[in-house]
Amino acid sequence: MEFEEVLTGGNVAAEVIRIGETVRKPALPQTAGVEAALNHLADKGFAPRTLGIDDRGRHILEYIPGALADTLPPFSNEELQRLGRMIRELHDTMATFEPPAEADWRPVVIDPAGGDLICHGDLAPWNLVRDGDRWVFIDWDNIGPATRLWDLGYAATGFLPFAPDGDPQVDGPRLRALVDGYGLDAEQRRAFPTQIAQHTRAMYDLLVHGHETGEQPWSRLYAEGHGNYWGPTATYIEQNHDTWIEALL
Repeated sequence: MEFEEVLTGGNVAAEVIRIGETVRKPALPQTAGVEAALNHLADKGFAPRTLGIDDRGRHILEYIPGALADTLPPFSNEELQRLGRMIRELHDTMATFEPPAEADWRPVVIDPAGGDLICHGDLAPWNLVRDGDRWVFIDWDNIGPATRLWDLGYAATGFLPFAPDGDPQVDGPRLRALVDGYGLDAEQRRAFPTQIAQHTRAMYDLLVHGHETGEQPWSRLYAEGHGNYWGPTATYIEQNHDTWIEALL
């Protein structure tokens, strides 16, 4: 019998197990779509390979060695540029993805209000594994229709990172580095700060809703203090909208 190691660190997913060079996690309604998307990305190197379903109904994925980005020092401006290029390549690759008929992207945690690009949905430091020069996004279970700016905006909040006590004169150039790496045009740069603020505010609203209704895992995350980050951070981003526009243009 192979040794099963419980992997920790996630906030939402049910038990995730490592067996040898694979990861096993419960298959979900969206797993068929996730598998199709990962097969589409298989030769790009920035997503784990999908290896099917085991005899216990668990989704099998390639184990990615390395350190999660949220356990490492904040990215330099050069690393933020690289991250922007990586996300751009991801989005460009997914633009040619044709989801299978059985794809089911539910549940939508935060509705981006439209969008026909299938996006990761949780581009955050806790989902980026770094192993030397290899960077890989893991945990694709939140995949679904969104827009480039909506997906990139969430990455901006987590990777800069934005914080309630941030310094706009520091954060502005860091945001510019991410955006330059991605290659947004002038119109997109003008629209981007609003998208960042809306996505950050939506995350806070989700936690508050969970607190009020008891819906998990959002109720637990709110009780653990996550709302104390997302709410004030959204306010900070909103209050400095013009500074972000100036930095990006």
